[in-house]
Amino acid sequence: MQVIVNLNFQPARTSLRKFPLYKVNISRKKLYWLCQIIGWSAFVLVTFLIISSFEELRWERIISGISYIIVGIGFTHIFRDVIKKRNWLGLPLKKIIPNVILSIIILGVVIYGATYSVVFFSGTMVKQDYTIIKPIIGLIITTGISSLWALLYFSIHYLESYKKTEIESLIWEAAVKDYELKTLKTQLNPHFMFNAMNGIRALIEEDPDRAKIALTKLSNILRYSLKMERSEKVLLGDEIEAVKDYLDLEKMRFEERLKYNLNIESSAARVEIPPMMIQTLVENGIKHGISKMTHGGEISIESKIENSELVVEIRNDGHLEDDALKNSKGFGIANTKHRLNLLFSEKASFSILNENNNKVLARLKIPINPGTAGHGQIGGSN
Repeated sequence: MQVIVNLNFQPARTSLRKFPLYKVNISRKKLYWLCQIIGWSAFVLVTFLIISSFEELRWERIISGISYIIVGIGFTHIFRDVIKKRNWLGLPLKKIIPNVILSIIILGVVIYGATYSVVFFSGTMVKQDYTIIKPIIGLIITTGISSLWALLYFSIHYLESYKKTEIESLIWEAAVKDYELKTLKTQLNPHFMFNAMNGIRALIEEDPDRAKIALTKLSNILRYSLKMERSEKVLLGDEIEAVKDYLDLEKMRFEERLKYNLNIESSAARVEIPPMMIQTLVENGIKHGISKMTHGGEISIESKIENSELVVEIRNDGHLEDDALKNSKGFGIANTKHRLNLLFSEKASFSILNENNNKVLARLKIPINPGTAGHGQIGGSN
């Protein structure tokens, strides 16, 4: 594992381009030893500064401090090996806390005892340190330093573990979303093909020429469907072209019983949406609304940009029962809600309601990047 330290130098009112970006690559092992040496040395130096303000700093005290640094680094390194071998980092807090507290007390006693023994038997102990109170104070301070060492060590590892878990969770979540989106797309193709092929089959014997035109329309839709398989989003304008082909295809089957009207702002046509979403809602409008009416009906699609949102409204003649509106478990409705949630979370919305006794309104709101502009409209009716 490599730890990268970036040092950016940026004086006031001076361009960053005049100063290079320095990178220092330090291995994890080297960084550990560097922190050990700097940490223990800093503590001893601070101790020396405090002592020197009260008394003369003698060479015996310096030897004692160097011994303290060496012993402290050595025994905390052994403590680190114990932590790793016993896998304490993988234990829950309830089990690890008692072990760490007991180990810190032992560690403090061992570090101070070893240091005291070295300076005592080497003859470098300062005479003032022979009193009883000095070892007690030293033992308390050493235990405190050991506690700080353990706190920093466990905190760093828990932070790294948390970040690693969070990254793995995000990767897993992204993979799940990608799988779900692909699954939803595969559900759309058979659903659409079943309806389209039934329409063409009805025309083959009645009107072969119209059946050929219908096949051309179907090939356009299938080409769009192949494009959809490679993309999570497509331009609304491309979606509308596919929807127009579908409506023309259905109009051949329903004849005068089906009319449609398209009113799409050009700025809205350049906004990206989930593929086949409008197509699915249009299919639902025809299947559950217009096809059930003796005299047929009309379906209209309007789209515009409002408050940095793409608003698409699909109206069809018909009426939804209250139970159907409450449950909203139809294929098209469930699929639409699920895909919007996966791609936009709570930023997008979908609703379907009875606008009046004879009209059903499906409304999509999808967030877009600000600054989208354009004039004119794309329209059509039949």
